[in-house]
Amino acid sequence: MIDWYNIDTVLLDMDGTLLDLYFDNYFWQEYLPARWGELHGVDTETAKRTLVPRFKSREGTLSWYCLDFWSRELNVDVLGLKSGVEDLIRMRPGAQDFLESLNRRGLRPVLVTNAHRDLVAMKLARTGIGRYFGHVITSHQYGVPKEDVEFWSKLNEDVDFLPERTVLIDDNLTVLRAARSYGIAHLLSIAQPDSSVSGRDTEEFIAIQDFMDVM
Repeated sequence: MIDWYNIDTVLLDMDGTLLDLYFDNYFWQEYLPARWGELHGVDTETAKRTLVPRFKSREGTLSWYCLDFWSRELNVDVLGLKSGVEDLIRMRPGAQDFLESLNRRGLRPVLVTNAHRDLVAMKLARTGIGRYFGHVITSHQYGVPKEDVEFWSKLNEDVDFLPERTVLIDDNLTVLRAARSYGIAHLLSIAQPDSSVSGRDTEEFIAIQDFMDVM
């Protein structure tokens, strides 16, 4: 699937790629609406009907990924609420073995995520995967999400990679398309980002179920 002899740089997404997306989906779809509903005296289903359109209106933008933005918008401590369910943070199958394999080969991977820096810190502390990365980059550093081609240009200024010798693994198809537009040659998606949801169609991108597929 990947000719590792022709790869210098490995760009890896965090949520839905290295980490199970169940934590994030459960938080935004169930836990946060329930807690927000309690604060506003409404049931969870009513809270969902109120919040889901607000979430979707920001999807794909930097605001969608920003805990500070949603804390202000909803008048709740989103990071504090996330810490209440952080025991649900877990790695996807084979992810740690894959990271160790890359390090043994002398390929220092780069973490590229849309997640807010405070959430990144929580997840790295919880999983211990930070030690495998030479760079940890969040789109908040650049002011544009990974869905924007400009992100990849700014990333290259920091990391200095050759797009034709770079692989990106990401569960977000829009992100993969932006990276392809920039020129990144090797692109893989994830068949099942959320372990509680069955596999999905990754359209034009080859998908991996387990990181053993590419080791």
